[in-house]
Amino acid sequence: MRTETAGTREGRRVAHWRRAQLAESGFPGALAARVADDSRYDLHALIELVERDCNPELAVRILAPDEEATG
Repeated sequence: MRTETAGTREGRRVAHWRRAQLAESGFPGALAARVADDSRYDLHALIELVERDCNPELAVRILAPDEEATG
């Protein structure tokens, strides 16, 4: 039997909320899900870029986390 911790539940709730915000802003479902699960992305900056007519895929590329900095 696998139990879910409060932290895991909270993390899933946050990811779900982030995904909904991204989808509402025009991000395709799969992209919104991938980005929502990665807390290194600045959600507000992504949405702001899209509101300024940046393509969602390009916004993700622009704000992609630096892989060298994370490990």
